[in-house]
Amino acid sequence: MRNEIVSAPDESGWADTDGGAGPGGPPGCAYAGVVKWFDVTRGFGFMVADDPSVGDILIHFSVLRPHGRRSLPEGARIECLAAPRERGLQATEILTIDLTNAIEPPVRVRTSGDRVDPTALLDSAGAFEPVRVKWFNRLKGYGFLVRASDNADVFVHMETLRRAGLGEVEPEQTLSARIVDGAKGPLAVLVQTAE
Repeated sequence: MRNEIVSAPDESGWADTDGGAGPGGPPGCAYAGVVKWFDVTRGFGFMVADDPSVGDILIHFSVLRPHGRRSLPEGARIECLAAPRERGLQATEILTIDLTNAIEPPVRVRTSGDRVDPTALLDSAGAFEPVRVKWFNRLKGYGFLVRASDNADVFVHMETLRRAGLGEVEPEQTLSARIVDGAKGPLAVLVQTAE
């Protein structure tokens, strides 16, 4: 069974409407991998295939309908059929979804005084120390680093990365960070590329 692919939002530049193979392409080859990110507002996201030579595979929300879903959480393991498009592979059918290792963000009730300005905490931050990126979702605006000293998770906000001139970070990327013990755990207040 093959699902009809509908056009993704114009900004993606990926999806087409032929419902399967692009010009001269197969109806879809099987791939397995993990969801890198998915933006429910824009209706698409990407999975990283287990085979590093494959690269990222576009997942459009339309292929999730048979599974009763409109999005996928980060870290979900999926198997799919994918066909080549002009800019890469696009899933034409989702075969399985495994949410065992998915990262579902906790539901938080935010009060007006809940936000902390990291720059206000610089005086109480420690010296720069080595960290690596655990995961970061720029659409959510946050992620986590891992301290080299004790493998503890450290929250990092997008604004902290922007102030450091870092628009994108990837899992396992090494950085240096000044960290404070915030009310909800360790918080990176200043980040820089590792030297």
